[in-house]
Amino acid sequence: MIINKVRAPIALFAVLFTLWLLLSGTLAIDVLAIGLLVSFAIAFLLRDSSVLYAEPHPTPIAFLAVVLYFFYFLKELVKSNIMVAGIVLTPSMPINPGIVKVRTRLKSRSGRLLLANSITLTPGTLTVELRDEWLYIHWITVESTDIDVVTARIVAGFERYLEVIYG
Repeated sequence: MIINKVRAPIALFAVLFTLWLLLSGTLAIDVLAIGLLVSFAIAFLLRDSSVLYAEPHPTPIAFLAVVLYFFYFLKELVKSNIMVAGIVLTPSMPINPGIVKVRTRLKSRSGRLLLANSITLTPGTLTVELRDEWLYIHWITVESTDIDVVTARIVAGFERYLEVIYG
């Protein structure tokens, strides 16, 4: 746990400074100095609440999983947008909305949070509640209420990559 307390602010600093570099669009010394100073100050002030940034495993396979996760998410995003557009354009509105319960195998708080947000960002699903290993999801076209079937349909694809990233 001590390693996480030390690693968390360093990881937060790295994330903040990387974002600063990407958003500033310049490598001028004064801009870099301000970015370093602001990133360090924020990381120092939030050192006790930044443990979430230390949870990913910084391994080459985890980096590959991040890239694959990104492409998987984009694929799911496009598929769900097309599905929802088809529902909206169909005069009969073939929906069967409801809240389903799914289980995640993820142990990491960050992994669970990213899973819940990924589900919410794909049209047609909305994570309503995240409690321990259970997620309650509003699904625009409920196909089943069986926890294993719904988990396989909504969660399993995302989870496959998140387990590698977060362990």
